[in-house]
Amino acid sequence: MPNDPSDKPRRIRVRREGPVLVEGPVEVVLEDGTSAVSDRCVVALCTCRRSRTYPWCDTSHRRRA
Repeated sequence: MPNDPSDKPRRIRVRREGPVLVEGPVEVVLEDGTSAVSDRCVVALCTCRRSRTYPWCDTSHRRRA
């Protein structure tokens, strides 16, 4: 099917001072083998590891210690 949305590459936006934004839905496989799933149209993945909802960003990167 040439117009199948799954044929399009996923868009990923990398931000210098923030999360990585990924067009969803997504499944994130963590180091320990567990996975986190979101069906949102865009998800924010934490890159600073400060998030209390890791792997999802909760904007904890804005609070500097």
